[in-house]
Amino acid sequence: MKQILNKIPGKMAAFFSMVFKIAQTQTDHKTLASHIIALNQKTSSIQIINEVAACLKEIMNYRLFAFVIKKNDGVDVWLDPRRYKKSLEKIILNDFSLKNEKSFNYLNHTFHSDELEKKFSLKDLVFYELEEKNCSSRIYMLQDENLSSPDEEIVNLLLQGCSAALSRLVKIEKLENAAVIDPLTGCYNRREFVNQLKRNIAGATRHKNDLSLFMFDLDYFKKVNDTYGHLAGDKVLKEISSLVQNNMRTNDIFARYGGEEFIAILPETGKIKAMELADRLRSKIAKKVITYNGDTIKITASFGVAEMDRCADMEKIIQDADTMLYKAKLNGRNIVMPGLIRVMDNQNQIQRKIKSV
Repeated sequence: MKQILNKIPGKMAAFFSMVFKIAQTQTDHKTLASHIIALNQKTSSIQIINEVAACLKEIMNYRLFAFVIKKNDGVDVWLDPRRYKKSLEKIILNDFSLKNEKSFNYLNHTFHSDELEKKFSLKDLVFYELEEKNCSSRIYMLQDENLSSPDEEIVNLLLQGCSAALSRLVKIEKLENAAVIDPLTGCYNRREFVNQLKRNIAGATRHKNDLSLFMFDLDYFKKVNDTYGHLAGDKVLKEISSLVQNNMRTNDIFARYGGEEFIAILPETGKIKAMELADRLRSKIAKKVITYNGDTIKITASFGVAEMDRCADMEKIIQDADTMLYKAKLNGRNIVMPGLIRVMDNQNQIQRKIKSV
């Protein structure tokens, strides 16, 4: 066969090459059309991104694909493959003017600190921006070869379909979020917290993972309202809520439980780790300085921590956290209960006993 092909004149070979490219382009457009139709049937942003990734992988066989959606306080990131994480994060931080990696919410991965990563050259990276009134996002890609004209056309057509689908979905999600988000602080409301806790308890029970809660209350908050006014009190609630959310993991769930009381679900977290986090947050809140109309406001918080027991009882773990919060109030406020030092002392005593046996 090779010998026969060698006898084909140069002009004929060029003709066959052109025919093949046309056929390939037609195939790619058919593939593209099927994916764009599928985009408009998706019911979540991650489903839309999965569809875009599948289309680009099928047509272009990318080496790296990342989809970044801008949120109010950070970005949602879909990444394939995961080994390019560290290099890409530096680019996203700069492009989206973010302070640090805590602003990243990875949609399709959970990362570990000891993972192997691969660096890539910035000159090989291409990106496309999607701008809608209610949705701002960017796609990053690394390819084995430069895009040809038909490929550019395919990408642009795909992104137009993706942008329209995402914009439609964001409108729907905003309406849904209005029912689950506390309008003042931007964290979950109490009703959504209960829904999230049910799901997390079911998951922790199924996978035999730890699960903890902490609940905290702002100390003497009524005095803030009485002294500076309710608008000042609202600002305190907003800033404390923001501080706590910025110092928690992306998979932790934070909610306003009522008034000046907040609660958090800590998946895959034992009691001691939960108490350590609560104490760090307590310290940060105590150091926080809030200004309002020229006045300086400082406030403290009391924390109660509880861990899910073998019964996996939702009401019990909430009640346990509430009981510990009540004890924190009785013990002088601005503390975590049960006390971290007390638990650590008990552990050290147990370890000493084990060593002496």
